[in-house]
Formats: sequence, C-alpha cells, structure tokens
Amino acid sequence: MVITTFLVNFIISLKQFLYMSLEFALQSLKRGEFVLLFDSAGRENEIDMVVAAEFVTPEHVARMRQHAGGLLCIAIDHNFATSLELRYMHEILSDSPISNKEMIMGLAPYGDHPTFSLSVNHYQTYTGITDTDRALTIKEMANIFNVENKQKKFASSFKTPGHVPLLIASKGLLAARQGHTEMSVYLAQVAGLTPVTAICEMMDAETYSALSVDKAEKFAKQNGIPLIDGKELLEYAKVN
Repeated sequence: MVITTFLVNFIISLKQFLYMSLEFALQSLKRGEFVLLFDSAGRENEIDMVVAAEFVTPEHVARMRQHAGGLLCIAIDHNFATSLELRYMHEILSDSPISNKEMIMGLAPYGDHPTFSLSVNHYQTYTGITDTDRALTIKEMANIFNVENKQKKFASSFKTPGHVPLLIASKGLLAARQGHTEMSVYLAQVAGLTPVTAICEMMDAETYSALSVDKAEKFAKQNGIPLIDGKELLEYAKVN
C-alpha cells in the first residue's frame, strides 16, 4: 500500500514537472522567443533552436546563425504542405527522369526518411541569404497559413530554388516520426500558434560536431531559454 501510494505521488509529481517545463516553453514561443529542443540520444542526438515562424525577425535569424550555426529551415504542418501541393524532395526526385536514382536518400542513418521539400525565397528578397531576406521568407511562409487560397498565394509569392529549405512534418506528427520537424510543429500547435516554425541545429565550433546536451543546458541557463527534452514532449503528447 505504501509503495503504491509512493508511485502514485511520484507519477503526479512527474506530470506536474512536465507540465511546468512545457508551459515555460510554450509561453516563450507565444512571446516570439526561442526554445531549445533535444530529440533524443538514440536519434540525431542534436539540439535545435526553435522559434514560431510568425514572429521571426532579422534578429532571430542572426541569433540562429551565430549561436546555432546549422541549417536554418522552415518546418510546416503536413496538412498545410498538402494544401500548398508540396511533396517531399525524395518523392519528387524519384518521379524525375534523373538516371542516378541511387543518389536519392532513403532512410537516414538514424532510421527516418528526410523531411526536406523545396527550398524557397520570397519574391521580394534580393540574394535570399541575408538575415533580412531569410526573415522575410520565413515570416511570409507562416502568413500564408491564414490565406484562403493558400496554393495560389504560395505560387505567386515564392521562388525555388531558394535559400530556406522547407521541411514537411509527417502526417500524424509525433505518432509517426519523432524528429525536430514534428516536435517543433507540435509545440506550435499546442501553443495555439500557426504550425510553422523556424529551426536550426546547434553546432560546436570546438569539437566540429553537434553541440552536446551539457553545453546546450549551460547556454540555455545563461540566456534564459527553456530546453525541452524530446522524451518529455512525447510523454506529454501521450497524456494529451
């Protein structure tokens, strides 16, 4: 009886901790601030800087470039991608007449299909790569979500190839794939925001590899940025 009571109290405390930790992250996203997101040690084992695309400014892009340094991408909800008539790049290439089909990536070393689609620039950008240009591309991508004829607006507003890759979240989100693409879109949905995020992997200039969790935790504390463990997010998703 004592053990049962202890376990119940422990589970309740754990749930309360998860909710508090996640709520901190959700509030940050709602304010247009960053969240750090760790997928898992058994997957990419990487931490991404994440921000809701609807709030992105050139300052956000500059900070991701300086403090993350990986590939800055736009992650979008699967249904939104479908409304834009977007497809995964590996599907596009598989249906193309290129002869070197063996070049097309199947499963990545960590076991998932890549979520890359087209790379785009907003038509009002110049080179497309500056902080100002990429911020415009990212924010305008989020703005299309609330447009009635999404596909027409998308086709008239963006050019490809561009400097910002689009990532399509898997249908079913975390139930289908547990990558940064799905996790960041899920966070935006739970926060009640447009399900479009800007994400960028955090790199380590000292080791020339992905930033370790320990270093990411230190960075998070120094900068007041919440760090979400993918396992915690999956537990929350199961409960909700």
